[in-house]
Amino acid sequence: MKNDFNHIQSIYWVFTQLCNDDCDHCYNDSSPFGKRMSESDCMAIIENLPDTVDRLILSGGEPVAEKKLLYAILDRVQEKYNGKTQVMLQTNGDLLNKNIVETLINKGVTRFDIASIDRYHKKAGSRLIELADLFESCGVSGTEKDPLIEGGHYLTENPLSWGYWGASEDMWLGGNWARGKAIKNDIWKKDPDHNFCSILSGARNFLGGHDDIPQEISIQLWKINPCCPGTHFPMGDARKQKVAHVLQRASKNAVFKILNEGTPLEMGVPIGISKQQASLKNKELKNICLYCDHFLKCNKNIIFDENGIKELA
Repeated sequence: MKNDFNHIQSIYWVFTQLCNDDCDHCYNDSSPFGKRMSESDCMAIIENLPDTVDRLILSGGEPVAEKKLLYAILDRVQEKYNGKTQVMLQTNGDLLNKNIVETLINKGVTRFDIASIDRYHKKAGSRLIELADLFESCGVSGTEKDPLIEGGHYLTENPLSWGYWGASEDMWLGGNWARGKAIKNDIWKKDPDHNFCSILSGARNFLGGHDDIPQEISIQLWKINPCCPGTHFPMGDARKQKVAHVLQRASKNAVFKILNEGTPLEMGVPIGISKQQASLKNKELKNICLYCDHFLKCNKNIIFDENGIKELA
């Protein structure tokens, strides 16, 4: 595990839940009525990010639905990091056109991920060919769907790239989709054996120390989380707290150190809850993220205080 959290490999930031779409399976309740943040709050969050961030992934909601705010964020990120942070944009692609893509590139975006190529989104992936032509006209090359894992150094060797993916019952309607509209609409995958926590976007390696996946944290609006789904109680508030300080506190807490291993069924061991007991509850709840929620709610006073995460040996 790392000691210095002023350098982090990857931050996934959902800075808006406003979206032009209203998908039944959305895990963070994004819609035309989704939650939004002020520009001043977003600027405060950027100020509180670590001194060095290798990759910043901006997502939503639909980030282009808040184009003015997105542009302001990109300008401030470039000012803070002097172009040394790779900026990736996760978008459904519906609102992209040549002018917007060129503006985003000029403001520092080097990677576009189209997250709507499936039957669940409004356009059901129908824009894929149109988007391919659009990116080619702007000098953006196609690449692997998951360059952080599969592409090695592709992102640095090819400064402008794009990829695509979409929802599927095997992954995106299971795992971290036990949240938001997916759970309200009862279309989440009920599989207690699926450990989303152990893969990229889960909690594994959010504190570092492992080489199999990048170190990544998630900021959902202002909530600092060890994973994309977000723990029931966030680790901290990025509007008011330095992200590095929040991670430092988490690194001194036995429960969050176990989350860093991607083994949430062992979270209770330091406080006397066996893995067997956790496994039984997980089978009842049918989802590892729901078990994590249950565990944190039941043990909030042990794990958190008024300053956030407690030190817990």
